Amino acid sequence: MKILALESSCDETAVAIIEDGHLLSSVVSSQIDIHRRFGGVVPEIAARNHLEIIDKIVESSLEEAHMTLDNIDVFASTMGPGLVGSLLVGLSFAKAMALSTSKPFIGINHLFGHVYANFLKYPFLRPPFMVLLVSGGHTEILVLRDWDKIELIGKTRDDAAGEAFDKIARLLELGYPGGPAIQKAAMKGEVLYHFPRPLQEKGNFDFSFSGLKTSVLYFLRKNPSASVNDVAASAQEAIVDSLVTKAFDAAGNSGLNEIAFAGGVASNSLLRDRAEKLSEETGVRVYFPPVDLCTDNAAMIAMVAYEKAKRGLFSPLSTNAVPYLSLDVF
Repeated sequence: MKILALESSCDETAVAIIEDGHLLSSVVSSQIDIHRRFGGVVPEIAARNHLEIIDKIVESSLEEAHMTLDNIDVFASTMGPGLVGSLLVGLSFAKAMALSTSKPFIGINHLFGHVYANFLKYPFLRPPFMVLLVSGGHTEILVLRDWDKIELIGKTRDDAAGEAFDKIARLLELGYPGGPAIQKAAMKGEVLYHFPRPLQEKGNFDFSFSGLKTSVLYFLRKNPSASVNDVAASAQEAIVDSLVTKAFDAAGNSGLNEIAFAGGVASNSLLRDRAEKLSEETGVRVYFPPVDLCTDNAAMIAMVAYEKAKRGLFSPLSTNAVPYLSLDVF
């Protein structure tokens, strides 16, 4: 079974092709340079750029896999959550290819995609296992109970971790995107300051990062000469400490001994190092997708589509974009 999948939920235009779960091609075009001057993603600009490039990305992916559209058995695209204008570009293009070739179409939940990115590197991994999904728009502790069922254990009550990285990077004038910028600065600094880790009471698996941003803001006002690198290192320490501690506590509480990490922030080197260290201490196994599969990509969307196609779970061509698609939808 050959599946071509599109991902355009935010500012990456991505296309991937898999055959029976094996990745044949993956092409991603990022808009980071376009949105950097705005300090974040501008939805209208993102959608326009998807429109301009998506046909070229499809062609590149087909060439890389040495295929034509006629070789594809199933077409898939992210249907949510995400920016509605961006979602509609990929969704419409995928449905058009399915219609023109008389092949089936499948709409995919982007959140399941991030979780399924782990299966590309760890095909032996099987549910149930704990998941820490952490990105610019999501910070959630989940359990993949079955291939098609995710249970929410904890979530952020305000900012996502990636959003906190972006806002703190803006305060430190480090540029966009904030996660990589803060990580780079932190490598040259030391953890000298203690920033808050809210909701630390036992059994609470929710997150809160808005207070951290405010704490950094007030600290910089009182200490304008403080080293940017030291503040970056201290803020990164607070975010990573909260993420890893709660993920391992939740795994212990749920009786699970495996944690899969997912989302853009899962590429953070301190997060990976801290998780590996705790894994050695606790015996809880940890899994990280390759760095290029942590951020938005179509390979992860194709993997979910493959699982749905095996079950015959195809979507009607009337499928629409759902910006706030929930975890209840496989």
